[in-house]
Amino acid sequence: MPGRTGPTLDMDPFLVLLHSVSRHLSTGELADLKFLCRGRVAKRKLECVQSGLDLFSVLLEQGDLERERPGLLRELLASLRRHDLLQLLDDYEAGAAVGAAPGEADLRVAFDIVCDSVGRDWKKLARQLKLSEAKMDGIEERYPRSLSERVREALRVWKNVEQEKATVARLMEALRTCQLNLVADLVEEAQQAQGSVSGHGEVSTMLWESAVTSEAP
Repeated sequence: MPGRTGPTLDMDPFLVLLHSVSRHLSTGELADLKFLCRGRVAKRKLECVQSGLDLFSVLLEQGDLERERPGLLRELLASLRRHDLLQLLDDYEAGAAVGAAPGEADLRVAFDIVCDSVGRDWKKLARQLKLSEAKMDGIEERYPRSLSERVREALRVWKNVEQEKATVARLMEALRTCQLNLVADLVEEAQQAQGSVSGHGEVSTMLWESAVTSEAP
């Protein structure tokens, strides 16, 4: 059997999506995408890109493209006016939303709020989340013109390091320690709107259902 040269696609819906998008790109469209990514990808790396999957792999490696944050892919496909490929992305996101664990969905909502609200205080929050100064310098260098992207990258790094310990409750605690109480309140309100409410900002679905059952007549 021939050797396997790429990632195992059947185990990751996002890689399946990227592979499908890549297969449907023309040579001209790939050239357009490379042009659009000049500000993100080094010239030498772009010269080595021979397919859409090559380009997506570089963006994944750099953290510019993520399973939980495919906004860049949407932006690139929209620039090509490839509505058929945008539909594939819509289908992926719909499936990801349905299949996500409640905690993951809550965390994504919290991340969106924090990214839109923290602004110039992002380093204060990043330090509270235990990011090193070197890591913050790297984030600042990668996103020199976008505060929201700096915040999102800092949160992504924190989540990758803390894994299951990266919860909405801990994020809210960090926000309040930084005196970012308004942002913490917005996150808490969003959690309440989704039914994830407790005195500590985090309750499992099982506990919530148990409480409702105990109050029933």
